[in-house]
Amino acid sequence: MISQRDIVLLSFPFSDLKTRKVRPAIIISNDNYNKKFDDVIAIPMTSNLDIRDYAILISNKDLESGNLIKDSKAKVDRIFSVSKNLIQLKIGKIKMGVHKRIIEVLLGLVG
Repeated sequence: MISQRDIVLLSFPFSDLKTRKVRPAIIISNDNYNKKFDDVIAIPMTSNLDIRDYAILISNKDLESGNLIKDSKAKVDRIFSVSKNLIQLKIGKIKMGVHKRIIEVLLGLVG
């Protein structure tokens, strides 16, 4: 089962809808939502560490389990909904403190 705080690899379609690229994302929807619906709510991650507003640096020390190949940034301002069918693999889980920082940034963005 996919849970809140999981880092997953997703198959994202390009704009031509014919080709896809696999990208990591963090599941932020709660477990009740994740059980009830065919979609999850997530934020994408990038290995581009350039300065960016509304992004949080994530490294292996921020993980409760799993391993990142590269330090990455969670792009909190790019929240999206995605079908669970596009999830290819669970690669880790962020610590609760990191999740709380993500939620604080998200609330600051919409508040």
